Amino acid sequence: MKNILGVLLLAFFLHSCDDGDMTLQSFNFDSQSVLKCSDTNLLYKINDSEALLLSLPEGTLPTEETPDDEPLELSVNSSHKIIYRKYSDNVTSSSFCGEIPPATPVVTNEWNANGGFIIIITDYLYDSSNEIIGLTHNITFQNVSLEGGGETFNFETYIFGNYEEEF
Repeated sequence: MKNILGVLLLAFFLHSCDDGDMTLQSFNFDSQSVLKCSDTNLLYKINDSEALLLSLPEGTLPTEETPDDEPLELSVNSSHKIIYRKYSDNVTSSSFCGEIPPATPVVTNEWNANGGFIIIITDYLYDSSNEIIGLTHNITFQNVSLEGGGETFNFETYIFGNYEEEF
């Protein structure tokens, strides 16, 4: 009888534990392409009802190949922003690239980076006849801390991905 009572009490305590309602533990945009708004320097990735945004001032991306072992390193700040958003429904590029954002879907949660670095390695993009046709920007986030709704999410390294632009 003591064993049964012990098991029931253990089950009760385990069931009533509160995890603090952590709503952001990780995100996964690995299979999504890096896209860019045509009228701004906003780079983004979409995964159904989630978006990972990188806002940079115009002219920030290198216009030539970066030297080996000398990537462009940008501090996350009010000019170089990383934002993760969760929406009420699936989003498209018009959710943040249009002149007037649509009324739906709406942002249900937002986390803003408050520190860390954006590392950009730029290489020339070649066509099949070995002619330079553009640039590939490989973008990685390092030591980034995202905060939102009283919660914090940290990661040491996150590969945002490659953004290709043709001349």
